[in-house]
Amino acid sequence: MTMQDDDILAPRRSRSGTQSRADFSSRKAQGPIIDQDGHEIRPEALEHGFQEFRFEFGQGNSNPFGSLTREQRIARLEAIAKLLDVAFILPGTNIRYGIDGLIGLIPVVGDIITTAISLWLVREARAIGAPWHITARMLGNVAVDGVVGIVPFAGDAFDVMFRANMRNVRLLRRWLDKQPRI
Repeated sequence: MTMQDDDILAPRRSRSGTQSRADFSSRKAQGPIIDQDGHEIRPEALEHGFQEFRFEFGQGNSNPFGSLTREQRIARLEAIAKLLDVAFILPGTNIRYGIDGLIGLIPVVGDIITTAISLWLVREARAIGAPWHITARMLGNVAVDGVVGIVPFAGDAFDVMFRANMRNVRLLRRWLDKQPRI
């Protein structure tokens, strides 16, 4: 059964002729309204429009991620590493892969893109305060992943198994665990 163009533009009425119960336009919102940071928005702020909400782009040297704490930065690095290396499971097996393995299937360009993202992770680790010997090992992992990843198909299989980003986050986490708490 195909849908007519009129059905796409105007939803069908029920067979009984009554209006659907899914119409939420006339109902009042129940419960607090929460913004993306988890803070409650006052109802009077919504009555006056969105005057409280501003976006400031291009304000000098502003950081697009805001001022994150060290733990938040590490959590972000771990999340990106998991997305790159172990986000998905190959159906029917226990083999995990990430978008690094998928993007790497694009010859040369895919490996350049994933190597650039991996290098950004190393840069972030250095910004957190990782010493030169940790970042050197991290760069070595990225280099091995990038060079072997250029080889068609075999390099992609190596990318899936080597997991350079997870190794780098593990190196960073071990170093951080040895540091005294402030």
